Amino acid sequence: MDKFADVRLGGLVAAVNAERLAGFPSGRLFLDSIEQVLAIALVNNYAVRRPAPRIYRGGLTPARLRKVVELVHAELDGDLSLEELADAAGLSITHFSLMFRESTGQSPHQFVLHRRVERAKEMLRAAERRVLDVAVACGFKSQQHFARVFRSVCGASPTEYRREFALRDQLRIESLPGS
Repeated sequence: MDKFADVRLGGLVAAVNAERLAGFPSGRLFLDSIEQVLAIALVNNYAVRRPAPRIYRGGLTPARLRKVVELVHAELDGDLSLEELADAAGLSITHFSLMFRESTGQSPHQFVLHRRVERAKEMLRAAERRVLDVAVACGFKSQQHFARVFRSVCGASPTEYRREFALRDQLRIESLPGS
């Protein structure tokens, strides 16, 4: 692969290529997000300058944010796209992405990953499902991708998390009076 003069663009293209080589485990939302960053970088650094775009303040309205969050929770096991999320808010993809980050402090992709990890934590605590079953139920394409994301968010693998939770639960039960 040729080297890019723009290191940032080269890194983004490398991320997309690595995702492609891995079989796209992060899904459409990840690729949509990278596509947005690439487009913004190209426009900001290489396009003819026009007047500065309008700066949005305050983020999404509570009603729009609620619609998006409800969609995320309803489709957490699916392959959400940035377009679907923006449609739920009734905004263009670019405007939605900016407003969503303003409202939540996270990109849509980060937000969805964190919601998936939260659901996975509940599932890992509640039942003895296989880690692969939890990964699939939470919208991850592979157990490896799930484990990598889970560790980056929680600091432990799903199996370690389950083991630590079970140990804490056991210690709590043993410390109850009459045990």
